[in-house]
Amino acid sequence: MSDAVIAAPAIAQIAIAPADLPNAVAALLRDGGRMQMAYARHAAPGAIELRYLASRGPNDFLMWRAVPQGPMPSVAAISPLVGWYEREIADLFGVEFTGHPEPRRLVLHDGARPALPPLDPDYPTDAAMPFEPVESPLPAIAGDDVQRLPWGPVRADVVESAEFLFVYAGEHIIHYQPQLFFKHRGMEKRFEGRSPPHGAMLAERVSGVGSFAHALAFCQAVEAAAGCAVPRRARLLRTLLAELERLYNHLHYLGHLADTTTLKVGNAEGKLLEERVKQLNGRLSGSRFLRSLLIPGGLRRDLDPAPWLGAELDRLKAPIATYTAMLETTNSHLDRLVTTGVLAPEVAFDQGATGPIQRACGFERDLRRDHPYAAYDEVPPAVPVRTSGDAHARAQVRIAEIDASLDVMRRLLPLLADGPVCAACTAPAGSEGVGWAESPRGSLFYAVHIGAGGVLARVKIKSPSFSNWRVFPFTVHGSNMMDYAINEASFGLTIAGCDR
Repeated sequence: MSDAVIAAPAIAQIAIAPADLPNAVAALLRDGGRMQMAYARHAAPGAIELRYLASRGPNDFLMWRAVPQGPMPSVAAISPLVGWYEREIADLFGVEFTGHPEPRRLVLHDGARPALPPLDPDYPTDAAMPFEPVESPLPAIAGDDVQRLPWGPVRADVVESAEFLFVYAGEHIIHYQPQLFFKHRGMEKRFEGRSPPHGAMLAERVSGVGSFAHALAFCQAVEAAAGCAVPRRARLLRTLLAELERLYNHLHYLGHLADTTTLKVGNAEGKLLEERVKQLNGRLSGSRFLRSLLIPGGLRRDLDPAPWLGAELDRLKAPIATYTAMLETTNSHLDRLVTTGVLAPEVAFDQGATGPIQRACGFERDLRRDHPYAAYDEVPPAVPVRTSGDAHARAQVRIAEIDASLDVMRRLLPLLADGPVCAACTAPAGSEGVGWAESPRGSLFYAVHIGAGGVLARVKIKSPSFSNWRVFPFTVHGSNMMDYAINEASFGLTIAGCDR
């Protein structure tokens, strides 16, 4: 095999008039394509450009470029998953969208009064944003037995900050409204003016449990902008590390899900197996969360996983199999998962479900196989699918993905051969690129734009939890309070990955 990277297919860029965008999106969906994300950037002082990323099939992305000449037509009624991106753009860039079915703030809470849109270059970064608390609007729901329960933003246990408003009668949830972005950290803004190597370290800190996936997608976006070739050994090691991250995440997920069904031994066993994988991470890389390894062009340093890592993975396989088999034969656990939080396939597609959430609804999609990166072209993973769309299906997909990850790593290890692990990677001013990764929670995209001096001018992050938090409420309405915690755990959501 050559050490040169296999060239990724170029992303077609198409300039489009704002008025033509709705018809273009409708035609894309009719032809079997799917929207992925939308974002804005300042292409020049005072000039905003909107970008819309879509996929048309395996190895086939396209990017529409639109320049607003006033209010933009919303495409959220055509492709609902774009709705949150349009609301985010409206909040952070001040672009108005006409015909939006949910014309409410998303990132900025009701009551925030910024002097300028927060991502405006002239925004006063040293001044606190004025805020006047106001009550968020709710649907008109009345009745003597209807109760309202605001929960959060401070919640029990060590969990991330969010407020969930329940309107319910008895145990029946009539309406559920999550309010996220209590700790919006402005991560995309933090990239601006940084060098790409510094950007890789920032990407690792967007979402702690997805450190490697975020850094990988970011580095691949910079590499696409630079047109640099990543050595084969680095691509293989990147794949190995990405699967180790998937492995510990899925084991943590199973333990946490068991905890919500009061299966305390199942929780402890899952967390113990997670810990064993994290110790392998630390032994291999020096970081339990696989940080400080990636840099545009490859890896910061070489790693030596053979032959000990293969033996350790073999030793893990039997206890993992025993653990997952016990979960799948414990009736008290299964009784709480089966038919809980059912997500309909059409809702999953329209609202943008990704990763194990969409695969549990019958969609056989995975960026590792459909749009290969790193060395997944050499060791493509199996893509497990379930169709019931409930909490049990979501758990079953992750259990099957554990086996698939172990298989990928065992097939990959014999392919490692001596060679360089980093190549020169300098993206010129004015260049741009898109990178992606199939994180443990689903599709993750980074779009980067390089400014003068080779520093980062704009970085856009599309994280899987941003997509899956949008989908989640559709499984809550009409459910019951006793199943809520189980349903939320079955989605494997992170708030940091959404808020950024």
